[in-house]
Amino acid sequence: MRFVLEPEHKELGASIDAMLAKSDLPAVVRAWSTGDTEPGRKVWTRLAETGVNALVIEEDKGGAGAGAIEMVVAVEQLGRHCVPGPVAETVAAVPKLLAAAGADDWLERLSAGTLATLAWAPHVPFAVDANVTELSLIVGEDGGVSMGEHGAARRSVDQARALFPLTVGESLATGVDTAEAFNYGALATAAQLHGLGQTMLAIGTEYAKSRKQFGREIGQFQAIKHHLAGVAIGLEMARPLLHGAALALDGVLDDATTSDSISCEVSAAKVACGDAAYRAARTSLQVLGAIGYTQEHDLSLYLTRTRALLSAWGTPAMHRARVIAALT
Repeated sequence: MRFVLEPEHKELGASIDAMLAKSDLPAVVRAWSTGDTEPGRKVWTRLAETGVNALVIEEDKGGAGAGAIEMVVAVEQLGRHCVPGPVAETVAAVPKLLAAAGADDWLERLSAGTLATLAWAPHVPFAVDANVTELSLIVGEDGGVSMGEHGAARRSVDQARALFPLTVGESLATGVDTAEAFNYGALATAAQLHGLGQTMLAIGTEYAKSRKQFGREIGQFQAIKHHLAGVAIGLEMARPLLHGAALALDGVLDDATTSDSISCEVSAAKVACGDAAYRAARTSLQVLGAIGYTQEHDLSLYLTRTRALLSAWGTPAMHRARVIAALT
């Protein structure tokens, strides 16, 4: 299947990109990491006004009734700008989980801009930023979905990403089919990683054009060119897997008709986008040198977010195992 984004998809991504570009996200992320979440909440309010929070919620529940491909386009932009907060949970996983559980009242609140998070052992053991969300859920092994109460925060490698254990509260539903919700969460995380990789490539490329060594811009040296080109190729090779997984979730990919084959597509996208983003992080740090380690440089925000998301919603080893299991 040959797939190219439709004009409306590109317009969606461009509108979100333009809005976030005006929001001074590096300052917002730094404020969020110190506990000042007000600037970040304002960003989320504007995202809700553009319909991002409601993308995968059905129209009769106050949502946009869009599919996984629209979600991927939107979340990729959130990754590019390093938007803080429970992105994969609020935009992708929790809406699908609530729809499967029949919690329509919460779906309407999510559409209006409510932030949500969840804990889902073993692959999502802690709830991201549960202290700033209005809805925290726990998913049990038997398909039970319950409200959760958060405990003390655990530290993350990403200072703008607080992790909270949850204790089980009021039950919302039992015996829920949770497979789609997990795949949506994993795919949204892959989209964020792809967006992060694009920004780190841009940071490294711009620095290579301005930094001079031996009287020349370092970007003119073949060693630098080859490393940056390798990052660009990795990101472009991951993009079809990302879009292919979205099409599989939307039910329009001919080769993915069973739950195992759909999970395989999602896991392949998560692995590919994670590898591409990790390569972008390493290469951009090598190009910038010591300055890239400092918290004062914006690159550090993207490096730590990438490191945190690599193992979020399933480690690379777990997703590779899903791919192998589906193929064999």
